[in-house]
Amino acid sequence: MVVASIGIDQFLEQARAHLYRVSPQRLSQVQASGGYVIDTRTAVTRDVEGHIPGAIVIDRLVLEWRLDPTSGHSIADGPSGDDVVVIVCNEGYSSSLAARDLQRLGFARATDLIGGFRAYAAAGLPVVAEPTRLVQ
Repeated sequence: MVVASIGIDQFLEQARAHLYRVSPQRLSQVQASGGYVIDTRTAVTRDVEGHIPGAIVIDRLVLEWRLDPTSGHSIADGPSGDDVVVIVCNEGYSSSLAARDLQRLGFARATDLIGGFRAYAAAGLPVVAEPTRLVQ
């Protein structure tokens, strides 16, 4: 079996083709209008760099199970398929792939944060020491 391959840049470009990505400066507007911000960074990174106020921390390894209401392992008070869901990673790469996967699960308005947490923090936007909500 021969599997056609593409490079990561093309893979990422394909994932982003259906995302309406959110800038760090616009993130608070998305939250104020009821959008969910999901932080998938590792604990090591979050503990050092801090958290976006109002974000829900969910490990990337269990993201789909915690958000999909049909999984049997979804979180209470999580987003529905109609809600805006903004995924945050360190620099805005793995979050694009995660958002694409959530769209495939029925979260039509899933997207990600341009530049990730680091662009958000570099823009001087609010960062807090503790997560608003941590989901295991």
